[in-house]
Amino acid sequence: MKLLSRKAACNTHGQDSSYFLGWQEYEKNPYDESHNPTGIIQMGLAENQLSFDLLESWLASNPDAAGFKRDGQTIFRELALFQDYHGLPDFKKALVEFMSEIRGNKVSFDPKKLVLTAGATSANETLMFCLADPGEAFLLPTPYYPGFDRDLKWRTGVEIVPIKCTSSNGFRITESALEEAYQAAGKRNLKVKGVLVTNPSNPLGTTLNRHELNLLLSFVTEKGIHLISDEIYSGTVFSSPGFISVMEILMDKKYSMNTEVWKRVHIVYSLSKDLALPGFRVGAIYSNDDVVVEAATKMSSFGLVSSQTQYLLSAMLSDKKFRKNYISENQKRLRHRQEMLISGLESAGISCLKSNAGLFCWVDMRHLLSSETFDAEMELWKKIVYDVGLNISPGSSCHCDEPGWFRVCFANMSAATLNLAIQRIKLFVQSSTAAGDKQNQSYHQSLKNSRRKSLTKWVFRLSFDGREPDER
Repeated sequence: MKLLSRKAACNTHGQDSSYFLGWQEYEKNPYDESHNPTGIIQMGLAENQLSFDLLESWLASNPDAAGFKRDGQTIFRELALFQDYHGLPDFKKALVEFMSEIRGNKVSFDPKKLVLTAGATSANETLMFCLADPGEAFLLPTPYYPGFDRDLKWRTGVEIVPIKCTSSNGFRITESALEEAYQAAGKRNLKVKGVLVTNPSNPLGTTLNRHELNLLLSFVTEKGIHLISDEIYSGTVFSSPGFISVMEILMDKKYSMNTEVWKRVHIVYSLSKDLALPGFRVGAIYSNDDVVVEAATKMSSFGLVSSQTQYLLSAMLSDKKFRKNYISENQKRLRHRQEMLISGLESAGISCLKSNAGLFCWVDMRHLLSSETFDAEMELWKKIVYDVGLNISPGSSCHCDEPGWFRVCFANMSAATLNLAIQRIKLFVQSSTAAGDKQNQSYHQSLKNSRRKSLTKWVFRLSFDGREPDER
């Protein structure tokens, strides 16, 4: 007799992705400076551990907030008993002020249009439940965060159709790529309900420019569909060009008079990246559609933010001096750490996509592939995980169309650990180059020998070795 549901028994969670498999290998053999110095260094985790001292300093200076007190009197019982899925008003007010400050106060947010969720994962899934039915589709530009295969699809039944972006223009979104994705969905008999973008991008570490945002708004207006802008990395933008929120573009007169497009644009936010608190599980949906806000608020009962967390963070984010200093100092530290990684990789002959945000770099290792195939990418990835001892995320796990790109995180470790990781990759490249030179010498010697035997065989050999493996 069947005892489990199809959902429980299915394997569509995405856990078999190399993105998650790399984590599993790390957990079996984690690097530790003292206890396991040859272990795997975790470079596949987009966490920010660079500014904890700023948070800890504030907590030490504000014992009432950390101790759940108000004016010196405990409010523990009040917080332990109270739980309203609309959220604490003081926290929602502080959160929208923080969101506005990150965006240079060029836009403002109404707390009444904000829905609190247990992280951005919950926010994205809730929006899928609100905006699409099972079997309908959302378009996502590639490469995209591997977790979206779980967050957007697994429980909702919504399909993802890729908007194929390429390195030829820095993986920018184009009008033709949008239209091709829309047509591809139609050929699969999928009704497109919207487009979801991450801005700044995970895994690229780049921000959408004004042209792309206008292009997206024009596209969703023409098609009569939704646009979700996942802006959880908005506070990590550490160099020019600066961050432009979709809300800033939406306020332009071209769109502000269009009530329908206003209602069809939604923002996902979180404190996991900008405030480095993924364990606090604080996410949010912002929408101008009252029906979406109402439905999402009801659904938030399945993943609420605790009253204790809201109280503590409302006090922290209401501190304007702390807020301003944290945003500025955190961005400086991220920029320094990114430059450290890029410089180290460059010294090993490895380049990165030019980026200005995020907790990672999009690294180009195409020249290290044995062939221009995803099989070769996986072969290289396994060497880096098992032999070099670094867990990085292969581009194929992010649905990149070009083999040889990898996402490498830099903010979830100490500077000493990052330096060690760079040294490991340098040694790997040097040994690979030396092995390649030796192989080339052997190859050229075999060519010389074959010339002596037969000109015909020599020509045939060159032709055969020049083919792609999948053509053999």
